[in-house]
Amino acid sequence: MNAPSELNFEEMLRIRLEVLRREHRDLDEAVHVLETAGRPDPLTLRRLKKQKLALKDQIVKIEDQLIPDIIA
Repeated sequence: MNAPSELNFEEMLRIRLEVLRREHRDLDEAVHVLETAGRPDPLTLRRLKKQKLALKDQIVKIEDQLIPDIIA
């Protein structure tokens, strides 16, 4: 059987979504470590949290594309 060598759009979105979720988890862990380590650098924390929010926005946008609106 010939498997398609190219990913379709939905598969690409799902892969991108998983990568973004992983990056968001990594940033979450980094923020937690900085917050619990004595005197955290407020500027670094602010930057990491801003990156987390940007990733979350991208995640939500992709999820909206993947999950169809169901009108009951």
